[in-house]
Amino acid sequence: MLEIRWHARAGQGAITAAKVYAEAAMEEGKFIQAMPEYGPERSGAPIRAYNRISTAPIRLHSQVTAP
Repeated sequence: MLEIRWHARAGQGAITAAKVYAEAAMEEGKFIQAMPEYGPERSGAPIRAYNRISTAPIRLHSQVTAP
């Protein structure tokens, strides 16, 4: 399983990047997860997004802590 953790500031496109990456993996027939984690709702606030990509179903539903 490939686990990715994206770090950015709000407005930089990390959440969009995580979604696009997940959609590309899904097109290849992989099992995917893409989930954002928001802090305060303001431009420039730190955010994290997570991806999991696997050839088998993903049963884990939590943050990526050790990518």
